[in-house]
Amino acid sequence: MAAENPTFRVVIERVYLPTETLGSWYINDEMICKTLELPWKNNERGMSCIPEGFYDVIREAESAHHKYPHFRILNVPDRDGILVHKITYVSGLKGCIGTGEFKDLNGDNVPDIINSGINLQKLYDLLPDKFEIQIRKKRK
Repeated sequence: MAAENPTFRVVIERVYLPTETLGSWYINDEMICKTLELPWKNNERGMSCIPEGFYDVIREAESAHHKYPHFRILNVPDRDGILVHKITYVSGLKGCIGTGEFKDLNGDNVPDIINSGINLQKLYDLLPDKFEIQIRKKRK
């Protein structure tokens, strides 16, 4: 069941690596899951994570490429089609955000994602149909 109280704060805090961007997804300061994104490459379509900032997000039951519940991030500068969806490896991303838990699955000493579907469903159950998310660099 989606949250009925619209007064909550959703934040992804990021750590930028040369090969990928790692994050933590928080709801009201409680860490819910980890996130995986492409590295920062000046917001290049299909090559970069999206810029830091505040974005409106909507829930979607499915899309043309993702036949399961996920989220769509709106109003990303110079970008469209940015989703929060299931993922395992950063190579499977084209600018979207994957959710789950970190684990190095392929032995390259860079975190990959496990339990992505479980964590995405958890977010889908917790969050309302529309909300705002802040994406920012991790605070020290």
